[in-house]
Amino acid sequence: VIMDGRDIGTCVLPHAQTKIYLTASSHVRAVRRYKELTEKGQMCNLEEIEQDIIDRDYRDMHREIAPLTQAEDAYYLDSSALTIDEVVAEIIRRIPQ
Repeated sequence: VIMDGRDIGTCVLPHAQTKIYLTASSHVRAVRRYKELTEKGQMCNLEEIEQDIIDRDYRDMHREIAPLTQAEDAYYLDSSALTIDEVVAEIIRRIPQ
């Protein structure tokens, strides 16, 4: 099973065999979202998208129940400077054979 979510490795599946804490800078995530929305023809503002991401991260990291945090045994993967293919390759490399 491959699952994605902000508390999968710490709350939902804390005993998972492989955990990856996938992240990217708020700016890179905003640019990715901006491109996704504009390709769909939606009008949007990059600065507003980035601020929304920053605000959501803060709320999720400071919530009382299941705050966003990296599991102690999770591999930290910053995808800011990686392509999707590079991210997939790194994830596959981390899965025990």
